[in-house]
Amino acid sequence: MIHKYLRAVGFSHVTNRQQIQELISDAVKDATIRKIVRRQDAYAFGMFQKDYAPGIGIAVCGEYDDNDTFLFDYYFPYLKSDGISTAEDISLERLAAQEAYTGIVDEARVGVSLIFFMRNLTDYMERGREKDHALHGATLTLSALSDGGTIMLPIMKSRKDQDMTRKKSVKRYKMIAAAKRGNESAIESLTLEDMDTYTAVSKKIQESDVFTLVDTYFMPYGVECDHYSVLGEIRTCRRVLNSMTGESVYILKLLCNDMYFDVCINAADLVGEPLSGRRFKGNIWMQGQVNFTDSA
Repeated sequence: MIHKYLRAVGFSHVTNRQQIQELISDAVKDATIRKIVRRQDAYAFGMFQKDYAPGIGIAVCGEYDDNDTFLFDYYFPYLKSDGISTAEDISLERLAAQEAYTGIVDEARVGVSLIFFMRNLTDYMERGREKDHALHGATLTLSALSDGGTIMLPIMKSRKDQDMTRKKSVKRYKMIAAAKRGNESAIESLTLEDMDTYTAVSKKIQESDVFTLVDTYFMPYGVECDHYSVLGEIRTCRRVLNSMTGESVYILKLLCNDMYFDVCINAADLVGEPLSGRRFKGNIWMQGQVNFTDSA
């Protein structure tokens, strides 16, 4: 099975099952990080991660049988990131078909419940907290893989416009938080604000391009809950080479809806030249690393 976002980390030429098997074998035999979780009520779970460039690689997951032989279950490409994307409360849920977890966090800056694929599931399993779905006190570092994107020019804004936008955003986040607590005045204010925004955009869209009106956005894409369509400002950009294939990969740090996260994309799938200050528009698969604390 070829993962849709395998090309994002520099494996666009992997097209058949034999190549996938060779890639999995290489990641297991020459893993950068090996983690084995011994469980009392089930077989031991193993996760092998191999970096093919700084921060990107393949993770292979499976179980060990009674003879201590590793049995492959699934694999996924990953992008390691740093920093803290959000400190809101996180809930985790195991997938039905395999030993993997998705997380959900109510992030006011995004405007929707943000769902992500948990990248460091062995850290969670080691804590023996699989039955505790809600995490309090943990932080989240987001990263994403993209199979196609476009570089767009930024919207010209003065320092005064930037300050005004920032103040409006902070005010809106506070109202959303109040609305979640049941504040009727905040709910009414948000409803009226959305109606005013819709009216203003409807008038301006007749004469202006939508991307001159919308600076950034973050919205669900497709039927899979951890896939999103994003438009964000590029803060930093670096280019790395996959050590096995030699393919070029861009790693972009985006500011999207006042939230930071990294996006990895194959250079062949990116239209335009990424530079700091420009914008990235594309579809992504969201991953997350939960940073646990003693209380989480």
